Amino acid sequence: MALGVFGLTVGLALGGVVLLGALGFVLQRTVDTEAFRTADAVALLAAEDALPDPLPVAGGQVRVQVVDAQGRIRAASIDADRLVPMVRPERLNRDRRQRLEVPAERVGLAGPVRVVAVPAGTAADPLTVLVARSMADVRHSTHVVRVILLVAFPLLVAVLAGVAWRVVGATLRPVEALRRGAEEITGRAGAGRLPVPASADEIHRLAVTLNGMLDRLESARVRQRAFVSDAAHELRSPLTNIRTELEVAQRLADRTDWTAVTANLLTDTERLSRLVDDLLLLARLDEAPPARGTGPVELGALLTEVAARYPSPPPVRVVVPSGPLWTTGNVDELRRVLANLVDNAVRHAYGSVVLAAEAVPAAAWRTVGPGLGSRAGAYHLVTVTDDGPGVPAADRERVFDRFTRLDDGRARDDGGAGLGLAIVRELVRRAGGSITLTDAEDQRGLRVCLLLPAAEPVLPAR
Repeated sequence: MALGVFGLTVGLALGGVVLLGALGFVLQRTVDTEAFRTADAVALLAAEDALPDPLPVAGGQVRVQVVDAQGRIRAASIDADRLVPMVRPERLNRDRRQRLEVPAERVGLAGPVRVVAVPAGTAADPLTVLVARSMADVRHSTHVVRVILLVAFPLLVAVLAGVAWRVVGATLRPVEALRRGAEEITGRAGAGRLPVPASADEIHRLAVTLNGMLDRLESARVRQRAFVSDAAHELRSPLTNIRTELEVAQRLADRTDWTAVTANLLTDTERLSRLVDDLLLLARLDEAPPARGTGPVELGALLTEVAARYPSPPPVRVVVPSGPLWTTGNVDELRRVLANLVDNAVRHAYGSVVLAAEAVPAAAWRTVGPGLGSRAGAYHLVTVTDDGPGVPAADRERVFDRFTRLDDGRARDDGGAGLGLAIVRELVRRAGGSITLTDAEDQRGLRVCLLLPAAEPVLPAR
């Protein structure tokens, strides 16, 4: 605020100086113009050899003399000196018009005197017309303006400073309220909101944006707290099992079946390793997706490769598409998606699991399953269908949350932590697709619909 007032003061001071300078320049030019007009009229009379005596002039603050080359006065106004020229002859230039300053006492006028000289007469008898005009009025005018500025300047600065103080204060008052609100939110635990001013201006929009940011941060904090709590709980279970096995083995000493203990410890260790790997993968997926490692992937070959991991007779049947279906993504991530989905389907299926892929026309998006909606561009639909108990419609969105396990799934899931579908959804999002759960065609079992963006076909190298 002080800096602004200082800048305002400097600006007004410079403006006053410029105003005084411009006023003095304009008034002086006006005096010169009037004096030259009078001198030109007298010069015209001199050229016609019709100089009256005395020379007629208007106003008492003007003196006129007509002098020859020797400095003798040929004619003068009624108030002008007829013996001594207003300007010494050596200062005059007979060939050009001049503006001169002379002492006031030499002319007999008050204040500084401005004299203009205009050549007149003929070549045989050169003359010079001198017109003197007092600058007292000009000096008085500039003095009055200077006094007015000196008096009005501090008052104007004070008024403008007060207005600026009120305006800036009113403008910054919502900012101060935002600062206090942020300080209160920082000093206490839990969620909080910043005060939103009633005015629909930039401060209002800033407060709304900051509140939205705080809501997102609070949601992220809640998710992080729940994630850490669930992760700690899931990690505690295998660690407790390992500790119990070792304590029992230590107490039994020689009666310990170390083969069984080793098998149990290995199972818990593998479960713990899978859980840690899944947690690390989710942590990486929360960051910006890497740009490297992506390329064209043929879905038919990928489905066949995933199905080949299961023993014969195959519980997983692949419906081979009629032609190659290409998508763009990370082949390892897409393989992980299909492997997780097939593992879940095999674990819960009563009979077989069917893997299929097809190109779906844009007009048929709404028929492939609820939630897929209408999309622009070309996509491929990959389905994983099983004849198991399925998932209730009310839980088909919740199962994609982290550490979510349904009661039946918890009883049947061998060591699962509820992270598989969460990882699948994040990987599918990174690939630019979507995933939904629907009923199988015969209303028995579950059908997973995976929508992936189509890519240009890859031509074989010649």
